[in-house]
Amino acid sequence: MAISFDKALGIHEHALQARVQRAEVLANNLANADTPGFKARDIDFQAMMQKAQASVSGIAMSKTHHGHMDTSSPGSDGELLYRTPHQPSLDGNTVDAQEEQSRFMRNAMDYQASFQFLSSKFAGLTKAITGE
Repeated sequence: MAISFDKALGIHEHALQARVQRAEVLANNLANADTPGFKARDIDFQAMMQKAQASVSGIAMSKTHHGHMDTSSPGSDGELLYRTPHQPSLDGNTVDAQEEQSRFMRNAMDYQASFQFLSSKFAGLTKAITGE
């Protein structure tokens, strides 16, 4: 019997990839905190996970005709969305360094949790394969 990694790992592989992508976006925001006119960006992690869940479960809406409405939400493909600032600076920069650092650290902790979960899944699969 063949092992399906999609079924064994579920959505956690997609979560790990989305966390990496979000870390890159948040790091870019932090790097440009002092750049005049820079607009803070982010991805919609929840929308990405909903789309991944639909693809993992095999239940997804698809557009079969050009006249059909688009059911996907903005950001579900990992596209960058602009963040609405609480208080933009006078030079037009919308990055709040403290908020970005907080988001970055939270994302890093969530990445670590997903990574540890996948690591334990692989350890379990290895034990099952070797008959332990």
